[in-house]
Amino acid sequence: MIAMIIAWQTVNAVRRPNSKNFSRGFFIVTPGLTIRDRLRVLQPNDPDSYYQSREIVPGDMLSDIERAKIVITNYHVFKLRERLEISKGNRRLLQGRGGDALSTLETEGQMLQRVMPELMGMKNIMVLNDEAHHCYREKPNQNDEGLKGDEKKEAEKNREAARLWITGLETVNRKLGVQRVMDLSATPFFLSGSGYVEGTLFPWAMSDFSLMDAIECGIVKLPRVPVADNIPGAEMPKFRNLWDHIGKKMPKKGRGQGKTLDPLSIPVELQTALEALYGHYEETYQLWQASGIKVSPCFIVVCNNTSTSKLVYDYISGFRPENQDGSSGIVNGRLPLFRNFDEHGNQLARPNTLLIDSEQLESGEALDNNFRNMASDEIERFRREIIERTGDRKQAENLSDQELLREVMNTVGKEGRLGESIRCVVSVSMLTEGWDANTVIHVLGVRAFGTQLLCEQVIGRSLRRQSYELNEENRFNVEYADVLGIPFDFTAKPVVAPPQPPRQTIQVKAVRPDRDQLVIQFPRVQGYRVELPEERLTAEFNTDSILQLTPDLVGPSVTQNAGIIGESVDLNLVHTGDMRMSTLLFHMTQRLLYTNGATPATNPSFTCLANSNASPNSG
Repeated sequence: MIAMIIAWQTVNAVRRPNSKNFSRGFFIVTPGLTIRDRLRVLQPNDPDSYYQSREIVPGDMLSDIERAKIVITNYHVFKLRERLEISKGNRRLLQGRGGDALSTLETEGQMLQRVMPELMGMKNIMVLNDEAHHCYREKPNQNDEGLKGDEKKEAEKNREAARLWITGLETVNRKLGVQRVMDLSATPFFLSGSGYVEGTLFPWAMSDFSLMDAIECGIVKLPRVPVADNIPGAEMPKFRNLWDHIGKKMPKKGRGQGKTLDPLSIPVELQTALEALYGHYEETYQLWQASGIKVSPCFIVVCNNTSTSKLVYDYISGFRPENQDGSSGIVNGRLPLFRNFDEHGNQLARPNTLLIDSEQLESGEALDNNFRNMASDEIERFRREIIERTGDRKQAENLSDQELLREVMNTVGKEGRLGESIRCVVSVSMLTEGWDANTVIHVLGVRAFGTQLLCEQVIGRSLRRQSYELNEENRFNVEYADVLGIPFDFTAKPVVAPPQPPRQTIQVKAVRPDRDQLVIQFPRVQGYRVELPEERLTAEFNTDSILQLTPDLVGPSVTQNAGIIGESVDLNLVHTGDMRMSTLLFHMTQRLLYTNGATPATNPSFTCLANSNASPNSG
């Protein structure tokens, strides 16, 4: 679409140089570096240029297209940068006592010279906003009273991004002049934090081809979501909105802000959801291998913060727990196809699971230290792989960490590229747009999804078809994407939220001096003393000691996934049924040891005694 707009404008501008209706200067703004890099095909001199490869214009017009001046960037560049890096001490010294604040930020003109030097001498520039639902002027005098927690933080991020984007474009218009602004987005709706009801269609929308239209036309995969499970009496399948059942049990802070967490202690419902979706992935993986498909299907997990993502990543791929004395052991991943260690505890040369912070990678800024520490192993392994592939050590060393990880992300599911081996991606941020690997067939949401717009954006990452070849009936073969933890509703439409009346408050004041004698005083505690009981504890087991494991307790063992049309599929735990009773008891005993003093790093030795009368439903 963008290529056709540029071609129409450029050819007419070249052949009608006196007309003010056309332009050959284009400023394309994207929400991140992933999309910016993908849009290189819009440059006429790019080896994969769309104008030639997609035959956008006849061959005799390609010379006209080459006269277009196109700048492609991400909105983060609108933020004014420091012209001079000065420490706080030197800044105070130069400023002097009582002096005016020292201004070292670049001016708007300097910012434009840095961002779009090729267009500085042109007038009537055309602006093209890709994923333009991030660019709008927020409604004034609005607040986020209905939002809380992660949703409120996300609304503030949306608001800041939109403010920076639209302010940057207003600067371009004020300094250089803008002929026209064209917005393109698959979700042309207001986001949370805009002051408008989230999901409200932009009033300037000219055409909207919705996700439901695309699904019904068969040009995308058909998403299947939970429609039933084996928990009786529930209004909605438990795995339809997984976060409602596990949110209070998950860490609230990002990694580095809280205590060390145990990946093996993630909520049992999350473990069951991972196992159920992985079981279907394993079947699909074997089908792909038997069919001769050279790349692996991709499984993505979207988390709410770095603590959650690290827990899920370690649970899936394996980890090295550290003991207090500095020693470490190895705990291999619970999902075999996603393990990053072999059976001997050695790291695989090419990891199967990738941990990514998509928000940091998209901004283009340096990686946060906490995330860099988490991803240090995989970064080094990818550097070694570049050296092995190209034999060029300088090429590997010159790539920054974020450039390297972005290249891995952009090549997931592509044979012979850096991301070829990736089977599972655990993302810290949203993966809401720009990343469209066509091998994604399973998605698990481990975060809150407050609106259908958010659900649609995340599910959209799995909907790009693998094949657009027609079958014997001159139609596309159906392709499916199975989703858990994302409460997507095929029939949802934007609704106007009812107004919230102001909360009645009561002010409490002390009545003095009439009631001074009733003042309550609290003692100042100087210390605590722990007195342990002298008697020994003994355990007596009886029929009340049996814990019956039910789907309501551990999560459904059978979940039916279905789309609005097409076949349904049962996600179950049948693949775990081959475990022998002695192995099960061994794992239970191991877990008891780890949660009562021992750690995986100490690698304790123990003997498992199996009871031949034990019931598989008791523990």
